Amino acid sequence: MSDESKKQQQINIELDEKTAEGTYSNLAVINHSVSEFVVDFISMMPGAPKAKVKSRIVLTPQHAKKFLRALSDNVDRFEKAHGTIKDYEQPPIPMNFGPTGEA
Repeated sequence: MSDESKKQQQINIELDEKTAEGTYSNLAVINHSVSEFVVDFISMMPGAPKAKVKSRIVLTPQHAKKFLRALSDNVDRFEKAHGTIKDYEQPPIPMNFGPTGEA
């Protein structure tokens, strides 16, 4: 690949201070339709009857698959450097998202 084509492929990504702080999430709920994946990142506190969606990300199916692959690759690299990530069993969490009803 030539230096010129490398320059054309670079993307300048800006990150403001508030976004750089990040948002803590200890639960993700994923829904999908034929045209999109919706990932809700939630922060739950132990013993609290309510939890809030802190961030929602909407992806095309193609980008969801690319994200899955990138996350998997990063987890693999993390585990090679730091050891296996332990997965602790937790009881199922009953979910209630907003109003319910029938159309």
